[in-house]
Amino acid sequence: MAAAAPFVVLFAWLVFGIWGPEDKTRVILLEDPDGQVGQVEVVTAGGSQLLSQAGEMTVVRSAEKAPIEVRQADMVAVERTFAAALAIEPLLPEKFLLYFMPDSTELVPESRELLLRILEEINQRNSQDIGINGHSDRVGSEEYNKALSLQRALAVRELLRMQGIDQILMNTASHGEGNPLIETPDNVPEPRNRRVEVIVR
Repeated sequence: MAAAAPFVVLFAWLVFGIWGPEDKTRVILLEDPDGQVGQVEVVTAGGSQLLSQAGEMTVVRSAEKAPIEVRQADMVAVERTFAAALAIEPLLPEKFLLYFMPDSTELVPESRELLLRILEEINQRNSQDIGINGHSDRVGSEEYNKALSLQRALAVRELLRMQGIDQILMNTASHGEGNPLIETPDNVPEPRNRRVEVIVR
């Protein structure tokens, strides 16, 4: 791989598509920053190859020919050649869970202490996109819990606003009983479902 060769990086899949000599394209599968590895299928008119392990690669010689057999890439060379591209990869979102007292918008003491870490993360990233998603357990009606989870999200937004975070950067949503952390029957209290998830991007 020539260091000066132009290339395309698809970070959503963490795949390198590298244009090399003679209009060949090398496709290399990398693991996510959290260590997870997806899969990518490279398809041409002549056939296909599936990359499913970190460091696997194939080469596309033309649109008509099948990609070459999968093999392991020289990861030292990949990291050396594309260090600049890897360095600008966006940070993964940071997620925080804040828990609430029953039937209330009052945070439990441990979650009040977590607010400082959320503020630090927002400021360190200079975040322009903060998601605040309210949730409830299944005690009470579905309509009531939808409203309660929105009130919880709005309460957290207000706490962050009072600490200097611009309200325009924060998006609130209400999930009510939907998307529980812990599945329960109806009308069963579950402290871990009484929460707001703050996502700092």
